[in-house]
Amino acid sequence: MTARLSFVVLKSAALALFLVCGAVPTSFAAQTASEQTVKFQSEPLSITTAKGATHKFTVELALTEPQLEFGLMYRDTMPADHGMLFDFGTSRPVMMWMKNTKLSLDMLFLDKNGVITHIQENAVPYSEAIISSGGPVAYVIELNGGIVKKLGLAVGDKVTSATLSAKHGK
Repeated sequence: MTARLSFVVLKSAALALFLVCGAVPTSFAAQTASEQTVKFQSEPLSITTAKGATHKFTVELALTEPQLEFGLMYRDTMPADHGMLFDFGTSRPVMMWMKNTKLSLDMLFLDKNGVITHIQENAVPYSEAIISSGGPVAYVIELNGGIVKKLGLAVGDKVTSATLSAKHGK
C-alpha cells in the first residue's frame, strides 16, 4: 500500500512539474510571436532649436496600441539619426518605462503643436522606474541616449513631421 501511495504522489508531482514547465515555453513562444508581428512605418522628422539649427531624423511611428506598448523594446542597436515617434492621439499625461529596452534613450515629450515640453535624458536600460511627461503631451520621441546633449536640444525646441502636420493641418 505504501509503495502504491508513493507512486501516486510521484506521478502527481511529475504531472505538476510537466504542466508548470510546459507553460513556460508556450508563453515564451507567444511573446516571441508577438514581438515579430509588431511592424512600424517610418518618416522623416526635424527638430529646430531655439538657435535655428535643424536636426533631421528618421523615426518609426508608434500609432496603434500594440506599437505604443512595444516601442523600442528588444532592439540591440539604432542608427544615430533614427528614433521613434509615439502618437497618443490626444494630449494627456504620459508615463513611460524602459522594461525590456536594451538601449539607453533620450525621451522628448511634445505638446500637440510639436513643442518640446519636457526631456528625460539617458533613460536607464531595463529600468521599470516610471518616467513621467510632467503634464499633458500628445507625442513622445525616443532617440539614442546622449543625442539631446550632443545636439543641444532643449525644452521649447520645435518638432515637425508629416504625422504632426497631418493632425494639426500645418
